[in-house]
Amino acid sequence: MAVVKARNQDVALLARLLRAEAEGEGIRGMQLVGNVGINRIRANCSDFRGLRTIPQMVFQPHAFEATIHGFFYQSARDKEKRLARGSINGERYWPAKFSLWYFRPPANCPSTWYNQPFVSRYKKHCFYEPNSATCEHIYHTY
Repeated sequence: MAVVKARNQDVALLARLLRAEAEGEGIRGMQLVGNVGINRIRANCSDFRGLRTIPQMVFQPHAFEATIHGFFYQSARDKEKRLARGSINGERYWPAKFSLWYFRPPANCPSTWYNQPFVSRYKKHCFYEPNSATCEHIYHTY
């Protein structure tokens, strides 16, 4: 059962994002990117207030390095589409289970990112969950 509405072109768009943002991090890394994206749609708080669709999330200004710096050109493959569908259907994995942010620092992960607490690192990406003052209902969305 989908936790956000998604047409076939939305699945392909999310799959392209997974590939562009985390192909080098393997299957789990791409799943984590999908989790963060779907969390942003469902959270409706902080910088993600008003996001309701996958295209709005993917193309939100300044949200993803891949769309900002031109890494978002490869087509979606079946593997990434399966991973995207999993995220759309509510599959979530730690450390992105409730995370709304991630980034790839040149060194160690900072203890906070935009005042949000560090959860954990997966390979080269650091993941951050919202604090309860920022987005308390993210922990109850699904």
